[in-house]
Amino acid sequence: MEILVMGGQLILGLSILVGLHELGHLLAAKAFGMRVEQYFIGFPPKVWSIKRGETEYGIGAIPLGGFVKISGMIDESLDTAHTDAEPQPYEFRSKPAWQRLIVMLGGIIVNVIVGIMIFVILAYKNGNTYLATKDAKYGIVAYDLAKSIGLQTGDKIIKVNGKEITDFNEIRSSDVFLGNNSSYTIERNGKQTDIYIPNNFVDKLADKKAAGQFIEPIEPFKVAELVPGQPATKAGLKAGDMITSANGKPIQFYHEFTDVVKPLKGKPLTLTVNRNGQPVTLSMTTTPDGTIGFYPELLLPMTTQEYTFGEALSVGTQRAFQVVFDNIKGFGKIFRGEVSASKALSGPIGIAQNLFGGIWRWDRFWTVTGLLSMALAFMNALPIPALDGGHATILSYEIISGRKPSDRFLEGAQKVGMVLLLGLMAFAIFNDVFKAVF
Repeated sequence: MEILVMGGQLILGLSILVGLHELGHLLAAKAFGMRVEQYFIGFPPKVWSIKRGETEYGIGAIPLGGFVKISGMIDESLDTAHTDAEPQPYEFRSKPAWQRLIVMLGGIIVNVIVGIMIFVILAYKNGNTYLATKDAKYGIVAYDLAKSIGLQTGDKIIKVNGKEITDFNEIRSSDVFLGNNSSYTIERNGKQTDIYIPNNFVDKLADKKAAGQFIEPIEPFKVAELVPGQPATKAGLKAGDMITSANGKPIQFYHEFTDVVKPLKGKPLTLTVNRNGQPVTLSMTTTPDGTIGFYPELLLPMTTQEYTFGEALSVGTQRAFQVVFDNIKGFGKIFRGEVSASKALSGPIGIAQNLFGGIWRWDRFWTVTGLLSMALAFMNALPIPALDGGHATILSYEIISGRKPSDRFLEGAQKVGMVLLLGLMAFAIFNDVFKAVF
C-alpha cells in the first residue's frame, strides 16, 4: 500500500507540474499565432486523446514528462520534414526571435508562478509552526553523524554560523549543509565552544546508512496512537500512557526509549507506564525490527507564527526561490567534488520514497509539489540543448548577434541534448534502484 501511495503522489504531482509547464508553452505559442499540433501529458504510447481545432490534446502511458509539438520547431520529436519547405506564417521558425524566446520560457515562467503560489498559500493557511530554540531546553540527541564532528547528546546549540537562532530547524537548514565553513556554537557543561562542519558533510548525510539521523531535540513524550496488531496493542498499552521504564531502565525522553528497544529485535520487553497517575507493568516481545508499534506525542511546546496575506506573499516567495538557491549550491558542491553525484541525484523512485513518503498528507504533498515546481523550472533553465534553457540560449544569441543558426545546427544540438538527457535519466533511475537494493 505504501508503494501505491508513493507512486500515486509522484504521478499526480508530476502530471500537475508537467501539464502546467507545457500549458505555458502552448498559451504563449497560440498568443503569437503559432500552430500547436499536439499537447500531451506523459510520453507515448498514447492512452487517450481528443482533437479541438488544430490541436490534439492527450495523455501518454509514461507519466514522467510531457510535450507540446509546435509547427516548424525542431524539438524532441526530431521532426525535420518541414525544413525543406518555405516557412509558413503559422510556424515557430517564421516568428521573430523575441516571440520564440517567450514561447520557450513560457513553461519555466509558469512553473515559477505555480511554485510561488503553492508556498504562499501554504504560508497563509498554516503559518509557521516550529520548535523555538529556547524551548529545546534539554539539548540535542547526537546520533553517530553528529558525534563524528564532535557533538554530544545534551549539547545546546545556541548559534549557527555565529548568529543566534530562534527556530530549532535552523540547525538543519540548507545554509548549514550546503554552505561553506559552517559552524555551530554549543553550550556544554556551562561552557561555549565552536563545532565546525566539514564542507563535504552533506555527502555523509545523504548516505543511505545514515538514514537522515543527525540531530534531534531531546523530548519528553507520551503514547499518542497505537498500531493495530502490533506488540504494544496486544500487551495493553494505551494512548496517553507515559513510559517511565523499559527493562528496568528509567525512561524520561523518547531517544532513551528507542535506545533500549531498537537493539532488542524480537526479544522480551517489560515496560512500566504511568497511567492516570498509577504505575502499570506491561510485558511484550518486540518485532524483528526492534519496534513495538506506537506513535509518540512529543511534549516540547511548539510555537506558531501566523501570517497576513502580505506577509505570506513575502515568506512564500522567499521559500520558493530558496529551492533554486539550494539547487545552485548543491550543484556547486557536486562540481567541487564535495558531494558525489550518485548520492545527490535522485530519479522518480528516490523522489517518491524520500519526498512524498508512504502516507498521503495533503500539506506535505503540496509542499513537495511546490518544491518540485521550482526545481523543474531551475533544471529546465539550464543551458543544455533539448531543454528550454538550451533553446533560450540559442535564441538569445540570435537576438544579440542578428544571425540565426542553421536548421542543421539546431537538429544536431537537439540530438546531443537528447543523448545527454536520456543518459542522465538512465543514471538517475539506475542510481535509485541501486540505493534501494544495496
